[in-house]
Amino acid sequence: MSEIQLQQLVKQYDDVTAVQGMDLEVRDGEFLVLVGPSGCGKSTTLRMIAGLEDITDGTLRIGDSVVNNVPPKDRSIAMVFQNYALYPHMTAAKNMKFGMKSVSDFSTAEIDDRVQEAAETLDITDLLDRKPKELSGGERQRVAIGRALVREPEVFLLDEPLSNLDAKLRVQMRAELLKLHRELATTTIYVTHDQTEAMTLGDRVAVMDDGELQQVAPPQELYDYPTNRFVAGFIGEPSMNVFPVTVRHQNGRFVADHSGFSVTLPTGDGLDGLEGSEVDFGVRPEDITLAQNLPDSTETFQAEVTVREPLGELLLLHCRVGDDELQVKVEPRSQIQPGDTIELGFNEARLHLFEAVSGDALYHSTPQEAPSEAVATE
Repeated sequence: MSEIQLQQLVKQYDDVTAVQGMDLEVRDGEFLVLVGPSGCGKSTTLRMIAGLEDITDGTLRIGDSVVNNVPPKDRSIAMVFQNYALYPHMTAAKNMKFGMKSVSDFSTAEIDDRVQEAAETLDITDLLDRKPKELSGGERQRVAIGRALVREPEVFLLDEPLSNLDAKLRVQMRAELLKLHRELATTTIYVTHDQTEAMTLGDRVAVMDDGELQQVAPPQELYDYPTNRFVAGFIGEPSMNVFPVTVRHQNGRFVADHSGFSVTLPTGDGLDGLEGSEVDFGVRPEDITLAQNLPDSTETFQAEVTVREPLGELLLLHCRVGDDELQVKVEPRSQIQPGDTIELGFNEARLHLFEAVSGDALYHSTPQEAPSEAVATE
């Protein structure tokens, strides 16, 4: 069993706290993605799990064992770094073999067999005699992953392994990593600042900010039911539109009033007690629709288009509504131009309210039926 448990894990550098009391469980065989902005503590967390950083406080378990003071070589962990960390004077095969004698009891023949198997899995058999300078970025990344594979670890740790690749190769390598995980079912923690990588790779995604864990959930749940305003803004591209509104009660319904629109909120948990409150209203760009595509009964409002971004599969419009900016996704071949005034309406099933100061989620217009796991720090 290779579950990983972080219990109140802390990392302190002098007067800077990089990781603040993290509680997280990674399940056996799970692919968990740790995501957040640069400097949020995600790589530090990964390095503590690997044994490359000392733990200031808290407990780290791998399987049934507490490993706070266990050396990295004894943790049955393999790590793939952002910069690949290949030795330039060694061939790919020698890079993959390097250190195996010191961390295992395998014979030379067994190590050679493991390198060959890993190379076949990663389709790099014909690259084994080449040195890193003779390999492309994607090929070097495969060699780095192969070096981890030959150790047959209980846990894979990957620290932004695709960040040095071009966009097309990143997409290809994402698919290959998913295929590899399906074949091996090894417990994997993958660190990235790219929320697209997080959403496409993870069985679950753990979002960090400023050293604290904000939410842990499957990707779609994270997207549909963010636990706070930070998660709502960080997950999704482009990010969720968020505006200040005042909630009032009218004819038995709750209404969110903004300087540029009013919208009736579907009845649901979280609205009681909000009458007269100033809160933040959230809606994703794809949940705003041109009025011409909505039923006649839908509440609508006007917005002025300021910027037009053709993205191929869609057209992203930047609009001015009241005192705020709004982003809307529309049909890609629309002829709407900057300066046009358009009429819009919201998808009432996808509206959110957040507390104005703390940012905590107060209301989602479609109730969450069975939340899997959401962890937020104080």
